Amino acid sequence: MSSTHLDFTGRKVVVIGGTSGMGYAIARHVLENGGTAVVTGRSQANADEAEAGLSAHGKAYGLAADLADPAAVERLRTVLSEEHADATLLVNAAGVFAPKSFLEHTFEDYDRYQAINRAFFFLTQTVAANMIARGAGGSIVNIGSMWAHQAIAATPSSAYSMAKAGLHSLTQHLAMELAPHNIRVNAVAPAVVRTPIYEEFIPKSDVESALDGFNGFHPIGRTGTPDDIAATVTFLLSEQTGWVTGAVWDIDGGVMAGRN
Repeated sequence: MSSTHLDFTGRKVVVIGGTSGMGYAIARHVLENGGTAVVTGRSQANADEAEAGLSAHGKAYGLAADLADPAAVERLRTVLSEEHADATLLVNAAGVFAPKSFLEHTFEDYDRYQAINRAFFFLTQTVAANMIARGAGGSIVNIGSMWAHQAIAATPSSAYSMAKAGLHSLTQHLAMELAPHNIRVNAVAPAVVRTPIYEEFIPKSDVESALDGFNGFHPIGRTGTPDDIAATVTFLLSEQTGWVTGAVWDIDGGVMAGRN
């Protein structure tokens, strides 16, 4: 066995927002390395489709929960405790992104981002409590954002970035509090990644060409892929990074290093 082999045999990951994009790729990587995966999506149709697709790689479960609905989040917390309390891995990957100028933001725009963080906060509380009860330790990874580090004129995103910066901070606080229970908590901060999130404000048929326009924004010369993110996230989930906690790792094609 090489020193970089990831082995998730006997491990279960819960991926909040795992029915598409980065979350789906992360679940697939865990499955391909011997684990099982629970993914959540906004609708039952999304959850069922993801479960079917992921089942080609291993044992997968799809659960539906609209994270903006507190009652749905509560139901999901109950299901995670009753049916998936054996999960020792958690990824908070759900997200929406709709650039809008600060002066144009509405209460609804602001609350939409904060609702996701609220869901992450209490779903993580549930999963972490289950990990502690089992006494087997665990690993949590939050999907943050490069936009939480730096503002980009082309994509004004004050409320989104404020929420992601909060998630980075939560990562550090949970790393401290959960370390005595052998639970590690880290985050990653991606730049532009080719996921369906951009269909929120770009017509689906135009997404690929629009993202091509961001290739040169990254010093490495291309936008990221879900697999780029999944490879690092699964590394952070694994025992290979057993001495890493409280970190926010940039996965951004070099954007935070500098600009072309």
